[in-house]
Amino acid sequence: MKTKLGLLYGGKSAEHKVSLQTALAVIKALDLEKFEIHPIYINIEGQWIKGPQLTGPIETVKELEFSAGTSLSPFSLAPTLFQASKEEAPLEVIFPLLHGPNGEDGTVQGLLELMNLPYVGNGVLASAAGMDKVIMKNIFAQAGLAQVKYVSFIKSEWEKAKEEACFKVESELGYPCFVKPANLGSSVGISKCRNRAELEEAVVEAFQFDRKIIIEEGVIAREIEVGLLGNDEPECSIAGEIVPKKDFYDYKAKYEDGDTALIIPADITEEEYQQIKEMAIRAFKALDCSGLVRADFFLTKDGRVLINEVNTMPGFTPFSMFPLLWKHSGVEYPQLIERLVQLAKERHAEKQQIKHTF
Repeated sequence: MKTKLGLLYGGKSAEHKVSLQTALAVIKALDLEKFEIHPIYINIEGQWIKGPQLTGPIETVKELEFSAGTSLSPFSLAPTLFQASKEEAPLEVIFPLLHGPNGEDGTVQGLLELMNLPYVGNGVLASAAGMDKVIMKNIFAQAGLAQVKYVSFIKSEWEKAKEEACFKVESELGYPCFVKPANLGSSVGISKCRNRAELEEAVVEAFQFDRKIIIEEGVIAREIEVGLLGNDEPECSIAGEIVPKKDFYDYKAKYEDGDTALIIPADITEEEYQQIKEMAIRAFKALDCSGLVRADFFLTKDGRVLINEVNTMPGFTPFSMFPLLWKHSGVEYPQLIERLVQLAKERHAEKQQIKHTF
């Protein structure tokens, strides 16, 4: 029997195009002998549009951008949205291929929980905490994970006391520092600051993408990443290193310029790898993650390992770091997708054993 798989992609976020690229890559890799593929497109205005079942190859993202003329509301028409057709049973598994707010932050995961549908990846809590860099770092601190110094502000706090806020950054972090929207991925809205003028400009930029920002201490370090795969007992991939030719790994370096070297495996010692692996698994469990996570670390010149962040829906094209890490660990891209679908089914089956009445 084929698995009826719903692919949920697009989304009302700055990472809409990234999601489309991911959906195209997944569709190309899926075995049509094993899966029925049912696309559900969320356009940039937030309209949900269910496309026809895919029975052949798709070559461009344009083929996945369905007309809004048949848009659906996920709230009023959820039963039909998640059915293969009116005559058939509901879709068996949903694969959210959404990056950023309104997709990777627990909102869609909450909807799927209410629908009692199995879905690939992290649950509501892990998704929400993993998206909010401030909450994530607070949880990491509670778990005793070493990380860079950081401060955060909401927009109204910054605007009411800009001078005090700048002084806090300069006294606690110093320069250089990095300004980031708290709830966004793919390095959107991130700036490196070397002085107050750059800091103020970077804060204005970051607040265009979120009402809360995080400002982190700059460190001279290598960027090391590992992939985690599993539910309660995740496996860890080999480590990879990102070597950006610019100051840092920004959106253009990731998706447009190709101006970055991905070195797999990373040239690190076994001791360093084991420390990274142990910290990555601790972070995964601290956030109660499931399915997949990419964990990002800094490795300083003096040998300190600092966790930077985790990504609960990492870039997922065959050329993204997460799939490449697993390819070099012996799991090819199509196998990786199938493994994630199976993990989704297992986690859902476990949840069905929980009693909801006394």
